[in-house]
Amino acid sequence: MNSTVKAQEHPDSIPRWHSLQSGLYFWEPDAPEKSILNDSKIFILKVDPRFCNFSMLSASEHGNRNRTADEWAKKFNVNVVVNAGMFNMSNARTNKGYMKNYSHTNNGKMNGYYNVMMAMNPKKASDPMMMLYDLTCIKWESIRNDYHTYSQGMRMIDCNGNKMAWDKRPGQACSMVISATDIIGNIYFIFVRSPYTHQKMIDFTVQLIPDIRTTVYLEGGPEASLYIQTPDTTISKIGSYVSKTYENDNNDHFWKIPNVIGIQSR
Repeated sequence: MNSTVKAQEHPDSIPRWHSLQSGLYFWEPDAPEKSILNDSKIFILKVDPRFCNFSMLSASEHGNRNRTADEWAKKFNVNVVVNAGMFNMSNARTNKGYMKNYSHTNNGKMNGYYNVMMAMNPKKASDPMMMLYDLTCIKWESIRNDYHTYSQGMRMIDCNGNKMAWDKRPGQACSMVISATDIIGNIYFIFVRSPYTHQKMIDFTVQLIPDIRTTVYLEGGPEASLYIQTPDTTISKIGSYVSKTYENDNNDHFWKIPNVIGIQSR
């Protein structure tokens, strides 16, 4: 849905990835189990941090104006825009976990329930441009000064590839977007419009991506957004369904969101 794709297949070691641009590849397999709605497809964007730049774009830093994913992409001239994490509904600006971008702090408080820290823009040129850290495997104090950009979120898979038991609303099903890394440092952004429980998505991620490691939940329901624009390809992935609160597959447009990750192929 809402996708225009003209990309060429990339000669990867597993011939399922399609090249979008340098460092950006995608694959859209069927989910291992059918959902109650829509096409049961899982869209996976693979990002090689060696060939991409990452930015944190927040309404709190840019005029207190929430934007849709495509608006963020066009305004800041990036190839990819995706949710940076869940936000506080009381002000529609503040990330629910710690979030800092260079000198701008969106939320300076650590969330004790969130065990993944996404780190971008390293201070040392030798460090990866983006990393996902499991805060139960590495101490926050040991990395908090290594990067310019951080966003904290809820862990789904730990640093050893073990699946977490999703205790928060365990029966809830929704559209969602998540992020993950593997043992060689690739970053994945995984989107599903068809509603699944979080535990199912954890299971699917382990099945679909070899050597998966630290994985973080980004957003669910109609706010879940993934937008890709390259010279010959536009892909729009738009969420909809949430159990009990938004039980429909009717959403046909991006919702305005306050905090996003922007990715630019180099």
